[in-house]
Amino acid sequence: MEIATARFGPLPVEEDDVIHFPAGLVGLEECCRWVLLDDVLHDATAWLQSVDRPEIALMVTSPRRFVPEFQLRVARRELEPLALESVAAAEVLTIVGKAEGTFTLNLKAPLVIHPEHRLGRQVIANGEAPIQYALGSTPKNMRRSA
Repeated sequence: MEIATARFGPLPVEEDDVIHFPAGLVGLEECCRWVLLDDVLHDATAWLQSVDRPEIALMVTSPRRFVPEFQLRVARRELEPLALESVAAAEVLTIVGKAEGTFTLNLKAPLVIHPEHRLGRQVIANGEAPIQYALGSTPKNMRRSA
């Protein structure tokens, strides 16, 4: 299939590349099908492109890339829909935002993906994880891609 994205133009997508988020994402519950795209300008980030709404693409990154001590703590029932054999098999990503001139990570509501089953779920972390964890000064090559 081909989707006409706002950010990347026409984009050929194989059905095997689609990650299904059956419950959607917070605020985007109608967007259940996504593809993960490499960010050609910055290797620390990627783009989660909606298949259902081609005008929506979210910058994502591994939280441990910028917050090495990050540990996701959620109730087991939150991960049950992903059918993970092991929590170590999950890929955890955070949505990158921009606030007050700096990039932020949403550590409170990360995305957990079962890469083999192509299933994803946005979860709410237990504890005091911030919704906007500021990264400080924005690297120049990230400014160009956001």
